[in-house]
Amino acid sequence: MTLLVDKPVASALNRVPDVTVDFWLIKVMAVTMGETAADYLAVDLGLGLTVTSLIMTGVLIAALVLQFAQKRYVPWAYWLAVVLISIVGTLVTDNLVDNFGVRLETTTIVFSILLALTFAVWYLSEKTLSIHTIFTTRREIFYWLAILFTFSLGTAAGDLVAERFDMGYLATGLIFGGVVALIALGYFRLGLNGILAFWLSYILTRPLGASFGDLLSQPVEYGGLGFGTTFTSLIFLGCIVALVLYMTLKKASDEADEILIEND
Repeated sequence: MTLLVDKPVASALNRVPDVTVDFWLIKVMAVTMGETAADYLAVDLGLGLTVTSLIMTGVLIAALVLQFAQKRYVPWAYWLAVVLISIVGTLVTDNLVDNFGVRLETTTIVFSILLALTFAVWYLSEKTLSIHTIFTTRREIFYWLAILFTFSLGTAAGDLVAERFDMGYLATGLIFGGVVALIALGYFRLGLNGILAFWLSYILTRPLGASFGDLLSQPVEYGGLGFGTTFTSLIFLGCIVALVLYMTLKKASDEADEILIEND
């Protein structure tokens, strides 16, 4: 059953942020860092995929416990969970491909099916896939499950295009960036459904960000610019922290303005 709540109340209760330019900027940075941080932990630190996956899954679970405890949108808690789920989503796909020998074509198809099933069950249960009404625990569970599958799917699709089809990191990033631009055009000019446009963009910004992350971090002989995973991860982490701080201050300012308006 769809819950009916006045728009201002729904906005206050919603546990995820509004979709703004800030949202997309930090999302792309988060997925870029997810790609490079996963490589840094598994390869540069020598932890390996299995150990890295176990450690980061435990950290992600702790972050999601914090996120679910908020019962509202708190920028630092939300974006911490996004960064960590980006890393874990990447590791899930990397484990399937590198440790278990699953083909990238197979992982792309499987995660597409899992994401479609998540959306189907979510819609049958809640009668909506809107991210503007994530104010119950059940809806938030569906939301984060969908987010996990978008990251795993985006990783598989991005690697498939960049590596299996031998397109290279730059070309792959430009391809996915072009598709995202077409989706934006469809939404703003051609009447594409907002929910469909959001989730398609969310999926495709994963390989977009990861491709540019690999372009910056990978050695020159592998088609990258050779900045390394440590430097690239730190740069994007700094940008993410700055944006989250900005969002936190902006949210506090907006809430203070709302209180003043109510008191008037």
